[in-house]
Amino acid sequence: MKIFVLNCGSSSIKFQFINTETGDVMAKGLVERIGEDMGIYTYKSEPYTKKNLNLLIENHAKGIDFILKDLMHSEHGVIGSVQEIDGVGHRVVHGGEHYSESVVIDDDVKKAIRECFDIAPLHNPANMMGVEAVENVLPGVRQVAVFDTAFHQTMPNKAYLYGLPLKYYTEHKIRKYGFHGTSHKFVAGRVSEYERRMLRSMKIITCHIGNGASITAINHGKSVDTSMGFTPLAGLLMGTRSGNIDPAIPLFMIDHLKMESKEVQNVLNKQGGILGLSEFSNDMREIEEKILHDHDQKIATAFDVYCYRIKKYIGAYAAVMNGVDIIVFTGGVGENMPILREMVCTDMEYLGVKMDVKKNNTRVEDVLDFSAEDSKVKLLKVATNEELMIALETEELLSN
Repeated sequence: MKIFVLNCGSSSIKFQFINTETGDVMAKGLVERIGEDMGIYTYKSEPYTKKNLNLLIENHAKGIDFILKDLMHSEHGVIGSVQEIDGVGHRVVHGGEHYSESVVIDDDVKKAIRECFDIAPLHNPANMMGVEAVENVLPGVRQVAVFDTAFHQTMPNKAYLYGLPLKYYTEHKIRKYGFHGTSHKFVAGRVSEYERRMLRSMKIITCHIGNGASITAINHGKSVDTSMGFTPLAGLLMGTRSGNIDPAIPLFMIDHLKMESKEVQNVLNKQGGILGLSEFSNDMREIEEKILHDHDQKIATAFDVYCYRIKKYIGAYAAVMNGVDIIVFTGGVGENMPILREMVCTDMEYLGVKMDVKKNNTRVEDVLDFSAEDSKVKLLKVATNEELMIALETEELLSN
């Protein structure tokens, strides 16, 4: 099948056009600054690349129209007509408790996505814009919602309930949901293929470390706990997000520092994390350069905190599962920053974790085993591919 994969933000569209039979990305690109005077549109289909600046892209439907014209272009297009689009797969951030699997989109699904607007105000409304834009531009083409939260719906209530009066859960659905589920599910599947073992026979900890970051305990193929919570702000220290803090801190900021709630949200989501602690950058490539070449102590301390949080979660999730067989690093930082993997995996012999420093510094595109020969726990770096996972789940649903 040929699947059009969309990841719609409030003013952007990331897309890939994937042949699921081969796994090839036939075309990909990005529409940015939708609704602004200075829109940007990037399109790539090997070997062709173009980037248009200063465009007026009124809405998501117009952005998708730009993409379709290039997909069908006589010279650099990859299809002859829209009839070759077998389906559209959407990344939808929040499915609440409604869905534990991907689903073909119908009126009930759209209603459920809208019901999660209040708990995912930055993501679900934008995801719905993408669904409605496709309905306008590609009427009759079937669409599938692949939820970030779905994989984590197997968590037991002891993992997802908060220590609040129960009515906040029963009446308002305030609980841990977890995110990055598509990535965690994909890399767990790749581990199963690589190890030639069934997922149900393994205890895996997957560390998705990018500008946003989360860790998941996967026990016999099921997510049993994950670091993100009611929102993607919880858990690890991230690029600009604070991760877990004392819940009284925001109250202190409001009551004693006289900050508005929106100001507090901005600090926690956009001014915290490695950016806030380092007072330098949230780009881990720049952080790595400062540590390795400039020996900047303030940045090194921020990086220590960053790695410490990851290590702490690994220990916690090993306890949750009564052991761990494989620890996986994925995401833009997890895959491309050997010093991070080394910092996290050092001094974990109590858990049976021993890494091979030389292997860890080897550049491998897909799967890298950087365990020491006598390590009781296997250490893997696995390249994630959320878009392919969305395409494959879309294909499976539409085929059935």
